[in-house]
Amino acid sequence: MENTEMMIYVADLAAYNAGYLHGAWIDATQDLEAIHAEVRAIFKNSPVEHDFETAIHDYEGFGNYRLGEYVGIEEAHEVALFIEEHGDVAIAALEYVNDLEEARSMVEDNYHGCYESEAEYAEQLYNDCYDIPEHLASYIDYERVARDLFCDGYFAVNGEDGVHVFSY
Repeated sequence: MENTEMMIYVADLAAYNAGYLHGAWIDATQDLEAIHAEVRAIFKNSPVEHDFETAIHDYEGFGNYRLGEYVGIEEAHEVALFIEEHGDVAIAALEYVNDLEEARSMVEDNYHGCYESEAEYAEQLYNDCYDIPEHLASYIDYERVARDLFCDGYFAVNGEDGVHVFSY
């Protein structure tokens, strides 16, 4: 994953509903209290009276993960910290399950690494599990081994830096 800041555009919903585009881009990885201070500043400068409701109208740095408009600021912050900690693998997991807690479990409990292909993972797994003599290794069709592995217990998610391998 390229080194991109994770930013959210927090809109003042009352101003938006009154026809004003009023909000600010906020770094979603900063301390939660700092984020809330920036949100308070949005309301303080609002062009309309408001009921202190926000919506996330845009975001950057979350890869292809779709951060919903009405995701709370706290959840957007948690997602950003998860991505900051785990990078591309976090984005791959989030895209696959679309749920932060499930993605966290995938990454922490069922992640096997990033490879150029499923066949590369199969070859690595065989080399780790079996002492295959060099003169026999060329007879193993790792594409077929991978096909079997990924039909029963493993799955792969394509990321920007390769194939992320997980197990069920």
